Amino acid sequence: MIKNLIKSTLALSLAATVAFGAQGVMFNVASGDAEEHYNTMINSELKVAGYSLSDPHERINDGYAEKYGSTNLDNLGFFSITNDKGVRELLLSNPEIGGFAPFNLHVYKLKAEDKTYVGHIMPETMMDIVGVEDKGVRAKFAALFPALDKLVQEKIGGEVKYLEYDKLSEKPMMKFEIEFERPEDLTEYIDEFQGEFEAKFEENKYIIAGYKNFKETYDDNELEFDRYDAYYVYSLCHFKFSEGIFNQGRPDAGVFAPCSMYMYVEEGSNKLMIGMPKLENWISVMKITDQKKVDAIRALDKEIISIMKELGAKEL
Repeated sequence: MIKNLIKSTLALSLAATVAFGAQGVMFNVASGDAEEHYNTMINSELKVAGYSLSDPHERINDGYAEKYGSTNLDNLGFFSITNDKGVRELLLSNPEIGGFAPFNLHVYKLKAEDKTYVGHIMPETMMDIVGVEDKGVRAKFAALFPALDKLVQEKIGGEVKYLEYDKLSEKPMMKFEIEFERPEDLTEYIDEFQGEFEAKFEENKYIIAGYKNFKETYDDNELEFDRYDAYYVYSLCHFKFSEGIFNQGRPDAGVFAPCSMYMYVEEGSNKLMIGMPKLENWISVMKITDQKKVDAIRALDKEIISIMKELGAKEL
């Protein structure tokens, strides 16, 4: 399916020279059904690479079959992972990195093909999307990936393939700001807003597919994170929309799912800052050309922006 879009290589280096495009996504493509090996790796061995798993969503294909009557997939799974220790100092300098913290270590297998795909978005592409230009920050973020890629190679194996793309859209991020009257106890505002946020998105048929509270995680582990009074990330999914993409010919685009929306309040501030990579990135990085899928992706971007404005957010 992605053979005409990717360049094969057995090298694991993330610094390989690109001849005719940027490397956007990498997949290990293993022969046969590697679901059991993948599950063992993701549930028991991630810590070897310094990563932790949060909010796993396995066998989404079963949900498609149950709800829509059929599926083209033997396996489709979204597994949000983070290198909590490594990403902390990067979030302190560049909060927008929350657009890919956590990110999905994606797995899928087509019924018509005896191969299992395991992969993720390239770290350089993640940095390009969220807008981090500092070379030092980019290098530190990329340095978190070789250990993960080595683990996948050892446990899943297969041929390593890269999907290349030409360029991102002009504005790959959606960003918002909400000014609020800060109470003495900030948790009063955060709790109220989170309740409204979750209710509004669920009302519009979205699934709250994950939640990671970085501020709480670091405070509990007595790790400095004082720049923020609050910092957390929601993972969003729209089941019907996802079926129209992943179950209709482009399961590889699942590397972008679920969408991570970060939110933070800097120390002493009365502004909630919010950001999320646009789904428009799916079109450019995954080279999606089917007009029905393109229209659906762009419609969801517009809808998410509209919902945020209903919640009182100002688009930046």
